[in-house]
Amino acid sequence: MKLPPLNTLRFFDVAAQTESFVRAAERLHVTHGAVSRQIRLLEQSLGVELFERRNRALFLTAAGRALHSTTQAIFEQVEDTVQRLQQPAQDNVLVLSCEPTIAMRWLIPRLPDFHAAQPDIQLQLVAAGGAVDFARSGIDLALRRDDFHWERTLHSVKICDEWVGPVCRAGSHEAVHNPRLLHSRSRPTAWPDWHRLRGEAARHRAGSDYEHFYLSIQAAGAGLGLAMASALMVSDELAGGQLHAPYGFVADGSAYHLLSPQPFMPGCKRQRFADWVHKHCQDCLAELGLAQNDESALPSPPQVR
Repeated sequence: MKLPPLNTLRFFDVAAQTESFVRAAERLHVTHGAVSRQIRLLEQSLGVELFERRNRALFLTAAGRALHSTTQAIFEQVEDTVQRLQQPAQDNVLVLSCEPTIAMRWLIPRLPDFHAAQPDIQLQLVAAGGAVDFARSGIDLALRRDDFHWERTLHSVKICDEWVGPVCRAGSHEAVHNPRLLHSRSRPTAWPDWHRLRGEAARHRAGSDYEHFYLSIQAAGAGLGLAMASALMVSDELAGGQLHAPYGFVADGSAYHLLSPQPFMPGCKRQRFADWVHKHCQDCLAELGLAQNDESALPSPPQVR
């Protein structure tokens, strides 16, 4: 498929924001006619109308709204990246890319401690998962689970093992004894993998699918069923009594790593963050009793397809 010219998408995005070719022309520093021509070219390229013109006013069509939801996100990301790359390099700034779920549910609540312990480091957090292009993104470090391949040229430091297990809202008798299993598309084999690690057969149970791991965990906290979770990501709710892990946790063989385009020098900002996040992850797992892999006393779990 041949994509429309990028310039037409940019003109469309600004016109969609303002719902006015005149105001879009002012913002883009071109003529009203130039905006109109670019929008017409885009509509001809796509074969759909993007604007409805009524009484000298512009309104996005359904197709226009769908396209704008995408162009708006894309151009915002581009602008953010360009702004970050154009900023003068600062020795005290550390840009960390972190998987969204662990960023929201574990890292961010602990950042006040990091700022107190390392007040001279300005940490900038970018939520992302999978491969990272250090050369183009301006990222210093990436915190990732090793569920994908990364280049051998990258420097990696293991932070901790991944421990997983089902969780539900505390006091939810139904979720334990007649569970509705909550699945996530970002970890589609989480339930079968967990049963396999325990040496148990999987059977069909009623369940619900969620787009992302953190959504299924959130649903479990709302009392909608039993979700597979990372021990790190639910440690605060377990400690606070909001969530319950009725079958404990098992190490699934994966681990979290810090990735860097260059080795850590003693005392550098990368090493200091690595030391801090390693200690807090290990302390967190130890508080959950997961310093050693002991599955001997775990109760029987629900069955899953």
